[in-house]
Amino acid sequence: MDNRKLLVGGEWKEAEESFDVRSPYSGEIVASVQSAGPDTFEDAIAVAVQGAGKMRELPRFRIASGLRNISEGIASRADEITRTIALESGKPLSYARGEVQRGQATFAWAASEAERFGGEMVPLDTQANGKGKTGFSFRIPRGIVYGITPFNFPLNLVAHKVAPALASGNAVIIKPSRKTPITSLILGEIFLESGLPKEAFQVVPMDTKYIDRMHDDERVKLISFTGSDKVGWGLKAKSGKKAVSLELGGNAPVIVDETAKIDETVKRVTTGAFAFSGQVCISIQRVLLHEKIADEFTEKFVERANALKVGDPLEESTQLSVMIDEGAAKKAKSWVDEAVDGGAEALCGNERDGAMLSATILKNAHSEMKVVTDEIFAPVAVVETFSDFEEAVSLANESRYGLQAGVFTGDLGRAMFAAKNLEYGGVIVNDVPTFRVDNMPYGGVKDSGFGREGLRYAMEEMSEIRLVSFQ
Repeated sequence: MDNRKLLVGGEWKEAEESFDVRSPYSGEIVASVQSAGPDTFEDAIAVAVQGAGKMRELPRFRIASGLRNISEGIASRADEITRTIALESGKPLSYARGEVQRGQATFAWAASEAERFGGEMVPLDTQANGKGKTGFSFRIPRGIVYGITPFNFPLNLVAHKVAPALASGNAVIIKPSRKTPITSLILGEIFLESGLPKEAFQVVPMDTKYIDRMHDDERVKLISFTGSDKVGWGLKAKSGKKAVSLELGGNAPVIVDETAKIDETVKRVTTGAFAFSGQVCISIQRVLLHEKIADEFTEKFVERANALKVGDPLEESTQLSVMIDEGAAKKAKSWVDEAVDGGAEALCGNERDGAMLSATILKNAHSEMKVVTDEIFAPVAVVETFSDFEEAVSLANESRYGLQAGVFTGDLGRAMFAAKNLEYGGVIVNDVPTFRVDNMPYGGVKDSGFGREGLRYAMEEMSEIRLVSFQ
């Protein structure tokens, strides 16, 4: 069995505790992983203080070179990382491979941003007392960034903490999900070959019971959290004056009007709803269909959902596999059963075998049902209808979440109306809300969090502006 230690100060260390990582598909132990307790966590922060000092003094070309080395290191171990993601998360190989490619791109983008990230000239003679003065601003790294990441993207969501933190001159400590820590530890191995200060990146899986120590530690300057809204807002409430960035959940809607190209749209919506068993915070959960095309679209949507190849995530042909564990699948099915008991109709799916939940499409779900109001984080989509486009936008806004929304339309005016009026951090026109390119600003409003990821935007979160005025 593979035994994995923690990365602290460039060394692989034993810790106070350990836990087993199991394949959600087979149940077999993938690895035993060390888990940080209070002493190891203190060591990690003490080392990160040194790393922050070294990163602050490191010239930009050195930082950029190190980030490119990490990108190339990911590429050189792509097959190994792809298989690891599939093993520990249950993500089908095709999606795991795509994640590895994105992780490589994220570090490459970070290298480019590190070379040009800066401030601006600030005109100070706009008022009489500024006559003869010149000003400029530049960015100062915060120091130590503490990143908390979920199970569903064990490489790229870690990359979206680590890459911008390093690119903006910080040190970073990562607490990966205990469900999927192995990929982040491999990233740690790659980091050690990058040429960047070894103290700048620590990987410390740990039990959540120890996280309060991080809230109270003034040496940690920013917490970057990706995960559920309940945990995220609770974390913020405990963080006092500490800077916090939250990328939380959603129940993403997609609007399809009567001018959309039905066949192409059904294909994209099927992927957007069921990729990685719906365990994506921008996975489609609500499908809002114009009444003129609702029957045709729904019939084709159900047909495609039923045709998905279900099976072992390590088989190339698999399109839909297990959820992260049986508990997650049970919870999702209970929500669907509750909706059906309340009058909703399951058009397909709603069959569970262990951690496997079949692709499920519901209709006639009421607005107060959990499958509509909350984030199910499962291969479940709810079909709704509308008669007027403005009504569809209003329906989409009837959510406490606001991460991303999709709109399929051939009408430019409607597209612009949606862009202006949808209460979401991102509006994706003629594609699914699941779309993301790693350099774009990404984040939500309402219960979906605040702050933005996407390299430059995260770098702004992870640094502070300093103004200089001189005469």
